[in-house]
Amino acid sequence: MHYAIIDIETTGMGVQGNKITEIAIFIHDGAQVIATYDTLIDPECAIPFHITQLTGISNAMVRGAPKFYEVAKKIIEFTEDCVFVAHNVNFDFNVMNKEFNDIGFTFKRKKLCTIRLSKKLIPGLSSYSLGKMCVSQNIVIKNRHRAKGDAEATVILFDKLVALDEDNAVFDSFLKPNSRQGTLPPLMSKEAVDALPETEGVYYFKNSEGQIIYIGKANNIKQRVLSHFYDRKNKEVAMCTLTAAVTYECTGSELLSLLLESAEIKHHFPTFNRAQRLLNERYGLFSFKDRDGIVHLGFNQLKSIQDPIVTFYTRQESRVFLEQLCEEFELCPKYCHLQNNVSTCFHFQLKKCKGICQDKETSVSYNARVNKAIEFASNENETYTISQQGRTEEERGFVLVEKGVYKGFGYADKDTKFTSLEEYKAVLVPQKDNRDIQRILKSWKRSEEKRVLEEGASALTSLQKWWTNDDLESEKNKKEDLKETVNLSNVGLFGLM
Repeated sequence: MHYAIIDIETTGMGVQGNKITEIAIFIHDGAQVIATYDTLIDPECAIPFHITQLTGISNAMVRGAPKFYEVAKKIIEFTEDCVFVAHNVNFDFNVMNKEFNDIGFTFKRKKLCTIRLSKKLIPGLSSYSLGKMCVSQNIVIKNRHRAKGDAEATVILFDKLVALDEDNAVFDSFLKPNSRQGTLPPLMSKEAVDALPETEGVYYFKNSEGQIIYIGKANNIKQRVLSHFYDRKNKEVAMCTLTAAVTYECTGSELLSLLLESAEIKHHFPTFNRAQRLLNERYGLFSFKDRDGIVHLGFNQLKSIQDPIVTFYTRQESRVFLEQLCEEFELCPKYCHLQNNVSTCFHFQLKKCKGICQDKETSVSYNARVNKAIEFASNENETYTISQQGRTEEERGFVLVEKGVYKGFGYADKDTKFTSLEEYKAVLVPQKDNRDIQRILKSWKRSEEKRVLEEGASALTSLQKWWTNDDLESEKNKKEDLKETVNLSNVGLFGLM
């Protein structure tokens, strides 16, 4: 069997936009090098300055060099019937295949990665980068970051790996037709991927230092992780190249996976997670009664409010909601603190205020409308649980929202019947609330309500054992705190377990 040990230098634009600037190929018959080929290549685009600093290959050097399509036939003939070998083979192969695709040709070769071979035959190294491996194996690299120099070093490493694999068992296992070794990230083992579960949960990509670089959620963890490995987008290739381990947390349901994923992204801020990374300062609506007995409404940051009527994510959202309340219930903007430093509000002239600010309405009459507005706003602050499938058949998961604020999720025995908020909190995994969490919950509620309407009343019993009004009344007589545990308007979708 012959091997084409290859190294390329590129413009560094990721796989999709990358162009080859130099290539070196060493044909190896399993015992020694029998042929070589190397050349600069005109990428037909500018080479970024930082790439020139790294490789030493400048725009002037490639000017007049052959273009890829002019050497494509030579590369095909030179590597025919050879196994494509490289250090981090997926990168070199994918860039090469992209160049061939651009000229209407599909480049197909068996692949071997010297990083993956090294991890199997020389285990326990702190790093398997070409530079550090050469230091650890006493290999001298001449002309580092040039195609010929790096390829020569890879040849020496390849010879060492051949010698270590005395019965060719490792090489043969990597070259089996059904082997996925060539498609996996160079730092990941097949055994680690095979051990991933095919259940709902959250998974974590970690680099060689153990740092989390990406967090995702999946209905099938193994399937979703493999889809990252097969994806050829620039971001996916860059991320998977750095991935040395994948850990996971099973959740039992898609909703719990979404909630945990969002919380973990905001906790760890992984490099490759761009969405959901920013936290939002939250605001709340509050009320108070002044010395004249008039009830005021206003909004402020949550840290300054003890018991908000309803919560928001931005100052603008708070103001818009309060303006809508003011309009709907004919409240006074002055006493809603929407118009400050005025003796009378502007709405009175527009007949949208009944004159509390001009002593033309009693506080009793005005406060009655304020209380209706507060009651309306409080409906946004429901307290409820969402029952979910647990991680096992004997377990049930749940989500807890208290007065409109997400408190977290937890798990309990399937037969456990909670009768108070405190019993939920005893097994709760506390989590922080934020805009993305509320978006997830609202989206789930909408989809679940739609599903129940489409499937009919029988779908209600499949969600969980719902409490009837009589049940709740009985329990309220036993425990007063149940008043805050269930919102009766949500019986059918939400309730106690």
